[in-house]
Amino acid sequence: QVQLVESGGGLVQAGGSLRLSCAASGRIFGINNMGWYRQAPGNERELVAAITGGGRINYAESVKGRLTVSRDIAWNLVSLQMNSLKPEDTAVYYCSADVTTTGLVMRTYWGQGTQVTVSS
Repeated sequence: QVQLVESGGGLVQAGGSLRLSCAASGRIFGINNMGWYRQAPGNERELVAAITGGGRINYAESVKGRLTVSRDIAWNLVSLQMNSLKPEDTAVYYCSADVTTTGLVMRTYWGQGTQVTVSS
């Protein structure tokens, strides 16, 4: 009923930049929180950055000052600008959205994940 499609991952050298984007589509009545999580091999999935419908933003301590989350509510888009990337940022990045469908059911949806690899 709802799909999240990510784009923008890839390979970059340390200190470089990447921009991730995620578009939500389908039977959407409304979206509250949208954000990005990541999971490195052998690690738990962790929050990177999230933004509420009201614009409140929460960042992981490890990315503050380097990564910036933004959102286009009208187009159901969320983006993550990643600057000054470090090898420890290497992970699969997942888009997440708390969606209320047109059937007025609310649940969290996930994208398929996009690989970000930062070489030293």
